[in-house]
Amino acid sequence: MSYAYKLNEDVRHQPQGPQGRAATDQPMIYTIVQHMPIEADGRLRYRIKCKSEKIERIVTEDQLSYSQ
Repeated sequence: MSYAYKLNEDVRHQPQGPQGRAATDQPMIYTIVQHMPIEADGRLRYRIKCKSEKIERIVTEDQLSYSQ
């Protein structure tokens, strides 16, 4: 399994609401800063950093999309 996004690539993060429901917050642009170990269930994870604020988070690949 390979990572879809590269280091230093800009991506759009869609936040999730409680229990995986869609959140009402608008997606924000983040930069991929690190590939994280693959979870036990096979999901790929990334450490991302916000471009406009000093926020870092770890997310799974299904929460990301290409920035346009």
